[in-house]
Amino acid sequence: MKRRSLLRAAVAGTFATALTAGLVAPAYAADPERPIAVARFIASELEKDLKQPINVVNRTGGSGVVGHTAISSAAPDGYTIGLITVEIAMMKHVGLTTLGPDGFTPIGLVNYDPTALFVASDSKIKDVKDLLEQAKANPGKLKASGTGQGGIWHLGLAGMLVDAKLPGNAVGWVPSQGAAPGLQDLVAGGIELAACSLPEARSLVEAGKVRPLVLMSPTPDNVFPKVPLLKDVTGSNWTTGAWRGVAGPKGLPADVTAKLEASVKKAYESKAYQDFLKSRGFGAQYADAKGFGEFMAKEDKSKGEVMKAVGIAK
Repeated sequence: MKRRSLLRAAVAGTFATALTAGLVAPAYAADPERPIAVARFIASELEKDLKQPINVVNRTGGSGVVGHTAISSAAPDGYTIGLITVEIAMMKHVGLTTLGPDGFTPIGLVNYDPTALFVASDSKIKDVKDLLEQAKANPGKLKASGTGQGGIWHLGLAGMLVDAKLPGNAVGWVPSQGAAPGLQDLVAGGIELAACSLPEARSLVEAGKVRPLVLMSPTPDNVFPKVPLLKDVTGSNWTTGAWRGVAGPKGLPADVTAKLEASVKKAYESKAYQDFLKSRGFGAQYADAKGFGEFMAKEDKSKGEVMKAVGIAK
């Protein structure tokens, strides 16, 4: 009886989304509906499988701390699960909270959008090797944008520089309210580089106004498979991007976690969700509960190291 009650609680409770609408600088400040859209789609698929209504509650505020804390601090009875984002591997390093990935029960990774770098279509920067050479020869001369200081796209560029044995600020960062204004500044000639996901620059790439220079991913993009991978060009293993996954409070019972893990996997593999990802240009990447936990631990470590290298971490 207790087991059935726990499972019922797990599928009938609130699906609280940790919508990060701020951080030091949000990954998607100009497009905050992205995490909401993913959450609603996953919740919809979970409802079909579990045959129970699932509420999606957007908890914004505190630069993402409020939403993530609402999930982490909920009773570990299965009533509240949520969508956590890459910012949970970043917030504690800048002193916004002590909460990190280890404050959750991982259930499944459902989306990953790698960082890409872009130049104007007429840029004299030929490839990422050329970019690194210029950054080394004239530290700080080149300027880039795509999010605020310390946002995920900034850390993507900074991490690449640090991995290449250059200072994290070898390319100067111009804070912006998201990818859209950063890309427009690139087109207008105000900066030499923009960092964001490929989907966010898709219209400008297809219009021939910007050129993707490199993708920080271990695998090619489905929409733009010819965009060079960082590893293929430089040999670097540095990869990073914006991600989203489902998790619950720390201490969820094993049977509840297992049932939710199976349902999230089914939701991820559904044609409806895969079609949704493709139509929006979102990256499709899945990890089970164990894999998601290991993934977040690595993210927490790498983000902390990069933030320290660029003087952002406290």
